Amino acid sequence: MIDPRLAGRTVLVTGGAAGIGAAVGRAFAAQGARVAVHHLGPTPTLTADAVREHATPSAEAAEALAGELGNDSFALAADLSDADAPRHLVEAVVHRTGALHVLVNNAAHCESPDTVGTLTHRSLHRHFSVNAVAPALLTSEAVGRRRDGHPLCVVNISTDAARAFPGQTGYGASKAALEALTRSTALDLAPLGVRVNAVAPGPVQTGWMDDDLLAQVERAVPLGGAGTPADIADAVVFLASHQARWITGQVLQVAGGHAL
Repeated sequence: MIDPRLAGRTVLVTGGAAGIGAAVGRAFAAQGARVAVHHLGPTPTLTADAVREHATPSAEAAEALAGELGNDSFALAADLSDADAPRHLVEAVVHRTGALHVLVNNAAHCESPDTVGTLTHRSLHRHFSVNAVAPALLTSEAVGRRRDGHPLCVVNISTDAARAFPGQTGYGASKAALEALTRSTALDLAPLGVRVNAVAPGPVQTGWMDDDLLAQVERAVPLGGAGTPADIADAVVFLASHQARWITGQVLQVAGGHAL
């Protein structure tokens, strides 16, 4: 029987209260890990011409999930567009648990319109601050608070849009930056024994696709149909496991063959 050696470990999942993040938390908890479920907290206001393309789970939803996970899991809030949030977030986790073993940079900002013709400085800043800058700072903070001998690995959540996706210019560019960050930090941190990898999901049904879009996705995905959050979570747990101990700097596409 395969033992991923995750029991008793502390895992921070940003954007962990719903969707893929919640599935990742459940998958780690099933291996006996303690999960810090990060959520946004009060939702920042966007400009009048921008619409947030993802739901923002409530604090109550995050607390409920942490209770469901067990293993002394807990919820905590932070606005990752705030420059000080990564430091405060990692500090809070380490203060409560003594160590952080796995960092899953799953939180993301996605808004529309997001085409070349509608880009603004503010929209690009919002995308990059959450999708690229925050993961970089969280990784730095996690490494800085790592105790001697404690394992640490980072799994970043990217997307097909990092390659090319019409109508998601800022979002895709920020996720491409996250993939570049994955490779550069993997090289920097390898001498410390810290691994950094990424998972790039294809179309995953988290409630945002209607029947017509699901039918289009089924035709577009070689393995057929949309993915599930659990499909992504299983890949994340693998990259954090003992079985992936010699894997670093990789972007694992989990997309049923989509966008190859």
